[in-house]
Amino acid sequence: QVQLVESGGGLVQAGGSLRLSCVASGIIFNSDVMGWYRRAPGMEQRDLVATITSGGTTNYADSVKGRFAISRDNAKNTAYLQMNSLKPEDTAVYYCNVDSAARPRAFWGQGTQVTVSS
Repeated sequence: QVQLVESGGGLVQAGGSLRLSCVASGIIFNSDVMGWYRRAPGMEQRDLVATITSGGTTNYADSVKGRFAISRDNAKNTAYLQMNSLKPEDTAVYYCNVDSAARPRAFWGQGTQVTVSS
């Protein structure tokens, strides 16, 4: 089992920055990919924001490339999402995720609200 706790969300004006953190507890494998997803208001699905492997390979949604940066501290089992140049359309609940082929299912955090005002 893996427990994920996100923090760092809040209200920010357009153009501002926020840094999200996700602390994972439990057994974390080297094969685990840690990621951030978001659910926009009124939407049911969670969309990919960014992922990072234990080796540091990253992947980003086109909508956040050049503005967001994902990082990971393997020693602390923590992932971060630095969000710059925030836009109102970035408003969403942001969820941390851990998944790998070695696991029967993915694990999710409870989510943290990010609201960007215009």
